[in-house]
Order: sequence, then structure tokens, then C-alpha cells
Amino acid sequence: MLEERYKQPGTGNQEHWDRYVVYGLLVGFIIWFFIMPLDAKRFGLSAHFPLWMKFLGGAGLAGSFFLFFRSYTDNTFLSPLVRIQEDRKQQVVSTGVYGFVRHPVYLGAILMFFGAPLLLGSWYGVFAALAVTVLLMARIVGEEEMLSRELEGYRAYAQKVRYRLFSGIW
Repeated sequence: MLEERYKQPGTGNQEHWDRYVVYGLLVGFIIWFFIMPLDAKRFGLSAHFPLWMKFLGGAGLAGSFFLFFRSYTDNTFLSPLVRIQEDRKQQVVSTGVYGFVRHPVYLGAILMFFGAPLLLGSWYGVFAALAVTVLLMARIVGEEEMLSRELEGYRAYAQKVRYRLFSGIW
């Protein structure tokens, strides 16, 4: 399982377009990671955030940790690369957090990307989170197209669990 989760972009039978998305996410993550403390603490570019926004950010981070943990424990096929793991006989996972939304690890990432800048008080971090979220949503569309086409049972799962990220929205 660890070998799968540490695969490098471009290895295995990863979808060719996903390699570029992975590198885009890496660049977005680096920008997000460094811009928040520079904005909020070093240069103080953003206006002071009210306490309720910081609390919301902390709650988002707590939710992201829960979703990351449960996604990784509920789905032994979870991988950083968009690919079908034929070598491991991949199957659809529909239990645990995957019974509520189809991509809980992406939801956890989005909560993290927004939670940290809200907690720190960085509007630049929020803007970086928006950019990374758009990239993640585009990745979800491509990933779902591939899963529907190549993974047996995924279409039935998508009918059962109707929402990709946010229950009642998308």
C-alpha cells in the first residue's frame, strides 16, 4: 500500500493528463504554503481577521484531518495518481466516508487549503486556496470520467452516492 501511495508522477498507468495536474497541484501547494505566513505574519498584508473566521479555519482544519485519516483507512486503493490499479485488483470502495461523498480526500484537502489561511488570517492564502480548489475540481471531473469508463461498478456507485464533494451541492 505504501508503495502505491508514494508512486512518482508518470509511473504506472497514470492518465497522461494527470501528470500535469499533479505538478500544478505541487506548485499551488508550495505557493499556498509560503504565502500564508509571509502575508499574515511577516509582512501583515491582509487586514486582521475576526475571531469567528479564525475559529471557522480551525474547524475546517479539524474536519480536514478527520477526512484525510478516514479516507486513507477506508480506501486501501487511495493513490496520489489517477490510475486503475490492475495489479492490485482495484474495486469500488463505498463504505465509511465514501458512503457520503465520492471524493472525501479532496474535500479534506479543500478544507485544509481554506482552513489554514482563515486560521492564520491571510487573504492571499485564501486566493491560493481558490486556485488549487479549481484545479482539484477539474481533476475530479477527469478522474470520474476515467473511473466510469474503466472501473467496474463505479457508475452504480456514482448513482448511489450522488455528490462528488459537497452533499446537496456538487
